[in-house]
Amino acid sequence: MKSTGSKLAVAAAMLMPATAMAHSGHEVSGFMAGLSHPVGGLDHLLAMVAVGLWAARMGGKAQWAVPAAFVVTMLLGGVLAVSGVAVPFVEGGIMLSVIAMGILLAFAVKFSPAVCAALVAGFALFHGAAHGTEMPLEASGLAYGAGFALATAALHGAGIVLAKASVKIKAEMATRIAGGAIAAAGLIMVAA
Repeated sequence: MKSTGSKLAVAAAMLMPATAMAHSGHEVSGFMAGLSHPVGGLDHLLAMVAVGLWAARMGGKAQWAVPAAFVVTMLLGGVLAVSGVAVPFVEGGIMLSVIAMGILLAFAVKFSPAVCAALVAGFALFHGAAHGTEMPLEASGLAYGAGFALATAALHGAGIVLAKASVKIKAEMATRIAGGAIAAAGLIMVAA
């Protein structure tokens, strides 16, 4: 019986040819391009996980409403960008989302689920516009959107799982420390 590490190595090796082809000029799958986009940049990755962490820390309705608001509004931002509607301050909005989400986590800030959903939806518009702007020309918009929505939801889910794990080990401070690290990473990215 293979170990978990061996299984992961085999899975990674099986995925490598598809990943390599994505940058070699071959036809790009819209779904795979969309799926890889949110995890391809540290700014997107940190913001998505932070949304999941924050939602889980609030619990209740917020645990699902906050990530759902992010994904839906992110898709809207993608549609706007693909349709040629310019969303101003996209990169600044993305950086602000990383810093703000980190601060919200670090200080264990809680609002009503509606306010939290509206706040992350505002950030999601910038992330979606970036995804839409960077969609490969030959990609299907529907497949690409499905890919980046799924990847985003998975990253939110990872944040939720991490937050739940930190509660189980009685380490609430872990989420706050993660928030501080996310905010600091955002500030470093702005300064770089």
